[in-house]
Amino acid sequence: MRKLTPLALAFCLSSAFAAERGEVRIAAAADVPALCDQAIAKLNAEVAAIEKLPLSQANVANVLAPWSKSSGDLVEFWWGGGLIANVHPDEKLRQAEESCDLKISSETNRILQSSALYARFKAVKPADAIDAETLKAVLAEFEDKGVNLPPAKRKQAAGLFKRLDKLQQDFARNVRENKQKLAFSAEQLKGVSAEVLAGFKRDDKGNYLVGFDYPEYIPVMETAESGETRRQMQYAYQRRGGAKNLAILHEVVQIRKQLAALMGYPSYAAWATRNNMVGKPEVVLDFLAKVKDQVTEVEKRELAELLADKIAFTGDTKAKLERWDQMFYERRLQKAKFQVDQDAVRAQFPSAPTVEWMMAVTSRLYDVEFRANAKLPVWHEDVKGYDVFDKASGQYLSSFYMDLYPRDGKYKHAAAFTVRQASTLAGTTPVSALVTNFNRKGFDQDELETLYHEFGHIMHGVLSRTRYALNAGTNTKRDFVEAPSQMFEEWARNPASLALWNEVCPSCQPIDMKLVEKMNAARQFGQGTKYARQWLYAAYDMALAGPIPQEPLTLWQKMEAATPLGYVKGTEFPGAFGHIVGGYAAGYYGYMWSEVLALDMRSAFKGNVMDPAVGMRFRKTVLENGSQIPEMDLVRQFLGREPNSDAFFREITGQNGAGGKQ
Repeated sequence: MRKLTPLALAFCLSSAFAAERGEVRIAAAADVPALCDQAIAKLNAEVAAIEKLPLSQANVANVLAPWSKSSGDLVEFWWGGGLIANVHPDEKLRQAEESCDLKISSETNRILQSSALYARFKAVKPADAIDAETLKAVLAEFEDKGVNLPPAKRKQAAGLFKRLDKLQQDFARNVRENKQKLAFSAEQLKGVSAEVLAGFKRDDKGNYLVGFDYPEYIPVMETAESGETRRQMQYAYQRRGGAKNLAILHEVVQIRKQLAALMGYPSYAAWATRNNMVGKPEVVLDFLAKVKDQVTEVEKRELAELLADKIAFTGDTKAKLERWDQMFYERRLQKAKFQVDQDAVRAQFPSAPTVEWMMAVTSRLYDVEFRANAKLPVWHEDVKGYDVFDKASGQYLSSFYMDLYPRDGKYKHAAAFTVRQASTLAGTTPVSALVTNFNRKGFDQDELETLYHEFGHIMHGVLSRTRYALNAGTNTKRDFVEAPSQMFEEWARNPASLALWNEVCPSCQPIDMKLVEKMNAARQFGQGTKYARQWLYAAYDMALAGPIPQEPLTLWQKMEAATPLGYVKGTEFPGAFGHIVGGYAAGYYGYMWSEVLALDMRSAFKGNVMDPAVGMRFRKTVLENGSQIPEMDLVRQFLGREPNSDAFFREITGQNGAGGKQ
């Protein structure tokens, strides 16, 4: 899955960041428990000092500012721990970080149920609109944890939150640590390129061993001519979470319903959406109904084309299009209808030059400079560190890491992890980490857009200039956080940004603009199936969070069976749907909701995506402000008008034309 936002997991760093450059010392596994206890003790001491304040002294300087500083300090220790738990090659360190994560999460849940602390925040009078917006969000956090409940119910809620934290961690680990490989003969993998085959390990019988990392799974699904091979691969992939994760998801759904009832809401969806942009689940359901209405016929037309190609390829006039056929025949149609060969795309965009080009585009757009920093300690030899500077002033702004390639025990998707948050008040500069599983040889079309998407998240984090760490970077409403990153996908395919390629790598093969035109035309095919699938994920998520809890696999079987390609008997997709167990519960709709704003904001560039004046306006208005100004107000300020959904509905029906330009 692509488009995963930063989750509040953790990166147990031994002392935070040295100086101002984001330099870290990664703790040894044996040191983590003591460091964890020290971080908790420090937090409790700082909280106790605020709790003891007379209410008459509860003001911004004595309550809000120190709270933000304490939260920011904890993030340096805690959120990065989730990064290390997801990327470090040392399994013992990953496990130590997970244990620390649970301890800190439990302690923060307890703190957020403190009536004394809550009373101090309630007594604070904001000095301006930013203080008011920040206080509003802080009070909502306390209320989310049940601070206003009677003592017995408050204790019950604490227990449920603690259990949820453990279940979410177990669910993610079960997917991340899955090392299953399927064995296939050379004949079974006919159609897969020799280059891809050369990257597979082999068993003692000479069979190729194929796992679930994207550089292994996707080439097989896209190019293996054997439908049976693709069926086996898709079947195993959809079961990679196992029975353990299905049981976890079932319990998670029940706990969420209990929490919602404790808080006085009819469903988890009603409780979870109340602080989002949508405000209530009815708005989400209405939006999803409009999406389904728009994409249904487009999906049917596209699937009919895929079926026609399957009949032509197999010679079977009675052939039926199966779910494991979709990627294979989409790729064939890309070649036949649009003359796009993804191997040619990968050759056009080799890994290192493509990353350099993407950073050059970003540098030009936002007037920043990226400098590689080999002194930044890393957790694996593949990881690279960078510092960010403002071009005009030469001022150091932030740092980030890139961890681009797959390995055992590493997070399996693509995400931007927050490690440290910005605060102009505390003088802290942000640090983020880009974690992906790309092919080392180069980028195909989807990977190219994913690279830009995730780097959009990184820029949202490291260009943040918020007063309080609480509002920094991607700390926005769940249904807005994807907007800046989705907007940035256009730069992966636009002629204006591609024009910088030869400047960045004069020794590279020049960009074949005819290939780019074909890529952009091909991108329009598949929009119906893509957004129909997004609708299904979002609708399933909302149904799970509805008033009547349902058994997750049974519900999925029913909902997927109602789609044109149906349900594949025995598959268990919910057991690997990490988004809705993690931060996107009753929030998966946010991807498409954010995209409405993303595509509308993109229109501000008026056909010139490399316009530095508009790029700087976006940096100053949206990226630097995080959530210290209401997100919709930021969009209005940037656009100079009320936003609308016209561009989004053109996009999901494939009507935006080549390149998706507005």
